[in-house]
Amino acid sequence: MVTLWTLWFQQVSGQSKMVTGMVLDSLSHVPLTGVSVSLIGTGRGSLTDGQGKFHIATGRGSQGLRFSASGYNPLVVHLSDSTTGSLTILLSVNYTALQQVVVGRRKKYRNKHNPAVDLIREVIAHKDANAPTGYPQVSYDQYDKIRVLSDKPPKLFRQGGVFRRYHFLFAPDTTLVPGKFLVPIYMEETLSRQYTRRSPDKKKGVITGHKRVDLGEYVDMSGISAIMDKLYEDFSIYDNTMMVFTLQFMGPAAKLGPDLYEYFIRDTVEEEGYRMVRLDFLPRNPQDLLFKGSLYIVLDGSYAIRKVEMEASNHSNVNWVRSFTITQVYDRGPGGRYYRSSSDMLSYFSLFKSNLGFYGERTVTASNPSDSALSDKVFHGLPVDTTLQSVPQPDSFWVDHRPEPLTLSESRTYTNMDSLVKMRSYRRLMDWVTLLTAGYKSAGKFDIGLVPSFYASNSLEGSRYQFGGRSNAKLSRTIFTDDYVAYGVRDQRWKYYVSASYSINHKSIYTYPFHYIQGGFTHDVRNPGAENEFVQDNSFLGAFNRGLGGKWLYTDIANLSYVHEFGDHLSYNLGMRYWVQRPAADLHFVYGDPLGKSDTLTVLTASQLSATLRWAPHEQFYQGRSFRQDVTNKYPIFTLQYAVGIKGLYGGQYNYNAFRLAIFKRWYVAPLGYSDITVNAGYITGSLPYPLLIIQPANAAYYYSFNSYNLMNVSEFITDHYAGVNVDHYFNGFFLNKIPLLKKLRLREVVEGKLLFGGLRGENDPGVNPFQMKFPLNSTGQLTTYGMNGGQPYLEAGAGIYNILNIIRVDYIHRWTYRDHPGVPTDGVRLSTSVNF
Repeated sequence: MVTLWTLWFQQVSGQSKMVTGMVLDSLSHVPLTGVSVSLIGTGRGSLTDGQGKFHIATGRGSQGLRFSASGYNPLVVHLSDSTTGSLTILLSVNYTALQQVVVGRRKKYRNKHNPAVDLIREVIAHKDANAPTGYPQVSYDQYDKIRVLSDKPPKLFRQGGVFRRYHFLFAPDTTLVPGKFLVPIYMEETLSRQYTRRSPDKKKGVITGHKRVDLGEYVDMSGISAIMDKLYEDFSIYDNTMMVFTLQFMGPAAKLGPDLYEYFIRDTVEEEGYRMVRLDFLPRNPQDLLFKGSLYIVLDGSYAIRKVEMEASNHSNVNWVRSFTITQVYDRGPGGRYYRSSSDMLSYFSLFKSNLGFYGERTVTASNPSDSALSDKVFHGLPVDTTLQSVPQPDSFWVDHRPEPLTLSESRTYTNMDSLVKMRSYRRLMDWVTLLTAGYKSAGKFDIGLVPSFYASNSLEGSRYQFGGRSNAKLSRTIFTDDYVAYGVRDQRWKYYVSASYSINHKSIYTYPFHYIQGGFTHDVRNPGAENEFVQDNSFLGAFNRGLGGKWLYTDIANLSYVHEFGDHLSYNLGMRYWVQRPAADLHFVYGDPLGKSDTLTVLTASQLSATLRWAPHEQFYQGRSFRQDVTNKYPIFTLQYAVGIKGLYGGQYNYNAFRLAIFKRWYVAPLGYSDITVNAGYITGSLPYPLLIIQPANAAYYYSFNSYNLMNVSEFITDHYAGVNVDHYFNGFFLNKIPLLKKLRLREVVEGKLLFGGLRGENDPGVNPFQMKFPLNSTGQLTTYGMNGGQPYLEAGAGIYNILNIIRVDYIHRWTYRDHPGVPTDGVRLSTSVNF
C-alpha cells in the first residue's frame, strides 16, 4: 500500500529545482535510512539520511523519482513542473519477496538477484552505525554468569554404596534443558561496570562483585575461570569472527559472509514493539567453522539486528561439542543506537555421544547504558580493576544486584561444593588426582615428586634413579624448599639439587603473582643443545629418540634470584649464577695453538649477573601444583634478557655480555585458521669457548617439538649471534573439509617451518682462531659441531595432519640446508599429541 501526499507550485521557467522529502515505513511510519532515490532517465540519485530525509536537484521536464530499498516494494513518483513542497513517501514491505524464497536446496543457490543477499549486504554496510562498538563512548552495568552441569553421571556415583556420602551432590537441575536431569558442578558470577571509548580505543572493566564455587587447595580456581572465559568467550553478532571453544568461527554478518553462507528471507515478525524481518542463514559447506540460524532485522531502514538465534552446524569440524546454541538480544539505547542487552550461550560436550557429558552455559546481561562523556581518569590503571573482587560481598548484595534470582539448583551449587570441600574423602581423592596430573603426592607438610622424573635413561648414566620432594604451605607460607637426589648406574655418580625460597608476599611460590627470593645449588649432568633430557611434555614419545650422543658435561650451578610478578602480567627476574662445567665421557676441552700443539682443560668457570623482563598482556593460564599452563590467546608474549659475565667474580674466567629477545604471538586469519609464530634473537660478546656460546636447541626425539629444531643434531650448530622464526599454521580443516569422504574424518591440516640465521665471529671460531677451544669430535674422530658462517640459514619445513582420533598429530618434515653434514637426517616423521576442540 503506497500513499503519496504532494503539494504543487509554479516553477520559474528554465530553472532547476530542488525536490526534498522523507521516506517512511507505510505501517510503522518509522523513517527509512539508506533508501535509494534516483532521477529516472538521468542516472543521478542519492540516499536517504539517518532521519529518512532526502534532497535531489531536478530539471524542467524531469519524468519522476524512483524509490527502492531491500525488502520493500519500489515506488515511482511522477513529477510535473508544478510539483512543490516537501514529499512524504511511504514504502510498503514486499511480502511477495518474503515468501518467494524458501529455505531449501531444490534450486541452485545464487547471490545475484537474491533479495536475502541484498538485505545482508545492507546489514553489513550499516554495521558501523548499528554495532555496540559504534558508540563514541558508552558505559553500562554487566552481570556475567557461567555454569557447568554434568549429564549422565555414572550409576556407581549416583547409586553406589561407596559414594553414598556424596549423594547430596546429585540433586538434579531440570530447568536448563527440558527432559534432562543435570548435576551442577561449577558456577561463577561477576558484576561489573564496563566503560568503552571508541577514539582513542579504550576499554575498562571495574569488578564490583565476584562469586564462584571453591574446589579447594588442589584446584586453581583462577585458572578454571580463565579456561571458562576462553571456552565461552564473549562476542557480538556484529563481529567478523567469533571464538567458540578456542576455534575461530566466521559470523553471518562478516564482510565475507555472502561468500560463506546462504541466506533466506522467511517472514516478518513483531516483538516488543519492533517490526522485524527474519533472515535465515546456513553454511555453504557444513564442515566449515560457521553457524546456522536466524537474524531478526529491524524494519525501520537502519538494518539493525534486534536478535540472533544460531547454533554451530552439526557437521562442523569441532571435537566433542555435540551442540552449541547462542541467543543475543539488542535493545535501543541512548542516542537511538543499539546495545547488546542479553546473551546466552549453551553447549553440550562429551567424549562419546552416549556417555558422560557436560553442559556449559554463559549468560551476560547489560543494563543502565549511558553515553555520557568519559574522562581519561576512568581508563587509568589495569584494563580490569579487580580491587573489589577480593572483598566477599554479602548475600544481600547479590540478591539486590542480580537481574534475576537464582534457581534452587543454582543456589545449591554453592552450598554443595562448600560441603564437598570439607570432606576428608574428597581431599584424599584430589591428592591422588594431583599425583596423576601434576606428578606430586602430598605427604603432610611436604609433596613427594616430581614422580615422572624418578626414572630416566641416557647414554652417560645408563639407568638414572631420582627421588625428591618439596615443602608446601602447610609447613610455612614464607619458606619453601625443593630438593632431589639422583644416582646414575653407569657412571656411578650421585647428583643432587637443593633450594630454598623466601616468599615476600607470604603466598606459595607456585601461586600467581610470584614474589620471592630463591637460592639453589645443582650438582648434575647436562647435554648441551638437547631439549629437556629427562622430562618431556610427551614423555612416552620422548623415550624413543635418535640418540643424544656422547657430549655430556658434569655441572655445578649456584643460583640466586629475585622474582617479582605484577598483576598486569609484567614480571622481572634479577639473578646471579656461578657455573662450573667439567667434560664427561668422551668429551674433552681441547685448546690448540698455531704450532699444532694442544692442551686440555678440565674445568670451565663462569660467573654472571642477569636481568630478565617478561610482559604478557591479558595473559591467561592454569596454575598447577608444579607447572603453569598458558591458555593461549591473541595477545603477544615478550621476553627480554640481559646477562653479563664478570671475570674474577667468584673465580669466573670470562667477560661477556649476552642479549636475548623472544616474542610469541598467535595470529588468527579466519577462515584460514591461525598461526603460532615465535621470533627469537640473541647476541653474545667476548672471546669464549663453545660451551659458553649459544648452542642451538635440537630435538633428538621422535615427537614433534615446537621450540627446538626437529632435524638438527644435538650440538650441531654453535653461534654467538642469531635470529630465527618458527611458524606453525593450523588450517582447522579448511581444505580437507571440502574433500568427500575425508571430511567425515574431521582431519585438519598444518604446515610448519623453522628458519634460523646465525653466525660465529672469527675470535670464537676455532677454524679461524687457533687459540680457541676446538669443537668436539664424535667417537670416530669426525667433526659434527659447526659454526654457522657464510650467511646460509638453517631451514626445515613440512606439513602434517592433526586431529587424528581427536588427539594425534603426524608431521613430515624436510631439511632444506646443511644436508651434507655427516649423520644428519634430511627427512623425518614426527608424532605429537594434544587435546583440541
